[in-house]
Amino acid sequence: MKVVIKRILFLVVILGIWQLVFTANIFEDIVFPSPIKVAGALYEGFSSGDLINALGASFKHLFSGLSLAILFGTTIGVILGKSKQADETAGMYLIALQSIPSIVWVPLAIMLFGFSEFAVVFVVVLGGTFVMALNVRSAIHSVPPQLVRAARTMGTNGVPLFFRVEVPSSVPYFITGIRLAWAFSWRALMAGELLSNGPGLGYSLRYAQDYARMDQVIGIIIIIGVIGAIVDQVVFSKLEKNVMKRWGLLKT
Repeated sequence: MKVVIKRILFLVVILGIWQLVFTANIFEDIVFPSPIKVAGALYEGFSSGDLINALGASFKHLFSGLSLAILFGTTIGVILGKSKQADETAGMYLIALQSIPSIVWVPLAIMLFGFSEFAVVFVVVLGGTFVMALNVRSAIHSVPPQLVRAARTMGTNGVPLFFRVEVPSSVPYFITGIRLAWAFSWRALMAGELLSNGPGLGYSLRYAQDYARMDQVIGIIIIIGVIGAIVDQVVFSKLEKNVMKRWGLLKT
């Protein structure tokens, strides 16, 4: 049985269980809406343009923050990977910062930048920077030493050695870092927008919750999950597999 068919059947089963629980009246309708009501809320949101505008704002925040996170994370990772003293001093703190949940940064962002879109981007940047830095550092540490020795034997040292040997060897780990940075940044984006006053899916989710629109709440949660899964599977997962195959790290 093809994977697509299996996934469709699994989704049908989940929807069936959802409908059965709704029909059994275990929860009140306002707390646990039916799948049809959630689908209607999604249709209403897209037809009115509200969800489309929210999606556009969220992706604007995401692309701004993720781009900066990749830039900052790569820079920090290279410094820690190339400098033993920097790694021994700051490396431990990098792991500590990466372990902090994104929502913890939200109060700091609000205090620094107020309820602005820049505060949301700030949270996104912090959400993706540290995981990107850790992967870049691991990438540089994972460069086979025999390649470095061979390059030095042929007279390649310093900056040329870094760009001709270490950078190409680090590409698979770099792609993995981007994939993880996307996932962490997407979560951070939702955390930031939940407490913001600007447009975005997170703000729309909080607005629906304030007005007890559980059908909209569940609908927006579904959108967030679907977007995360589609982007990961269609873009980053395929990109990572192609790079791994090309570098001979994945069986064809």
